[in-house]
Amino acid sequence: MKPAVPIEVDATTGVWTVDAMPMILVPRHFFLNNHWEIEAALGAQAYAEMLFRAGHRSAYVWCEREAATHGLKGVAVFHHYMKRLSQRGWGRFQVQAVDEAAGTASIRIDNSAFVEGMPAGGAGRKLCYMFRGWFPGSLEYVGATSGLRRTLTAEETACAGNGEHDHCTFEVRPLA
Repeated sequence: MKPAVPIEVDATTGVWTVDAMPMILVPRHFFLNNHWEIEAALGAQAYAEMLFRAGHRSAYVWCEREAATHGLKGVAVFHHYMKRLSQRGWGRFQVQAVDEAAGTASIRIDNSAFVEGMPAGGAGRKLCYMFRGWFPGSLEYVGATSGLRRTLTAEETACAGNGEHDHCTFEVRPLA
């Protein structure tokens, strides 16, 4: 099967790129084992806050670069970001609702890599906090291109990892 995202490998350096952005390909278990070890060392709350800031910044930059690469504008950038996340093994991201002017969105995630990577029986808690900064970062970029400068946040309102839901949901809203 051909990858849904075009991958180029530099013959000299071995660097992988997608849309001219350098990438690193690692097995999911390798990434998740590192993720859970860092969480154990730092504590889930401290790690989640660090990931929010890093993910927020990274999503903003990614959207800025992808918009330029593909000539995308407005909320189309946000939808493109969700599509690319879905194509890269993080899970299946579906925009349930988005309002650029209000700075709100609802995203459903099926088959989250964090949930799928847990042993049978799940974790009994929300696992997908790494995604939390991605949605506000990408939607803030969209807003900024329309002159709407504001700070957004997100909350994971449902997670399949806690055993109560079959999917994960994030709600984005302006920071009060």
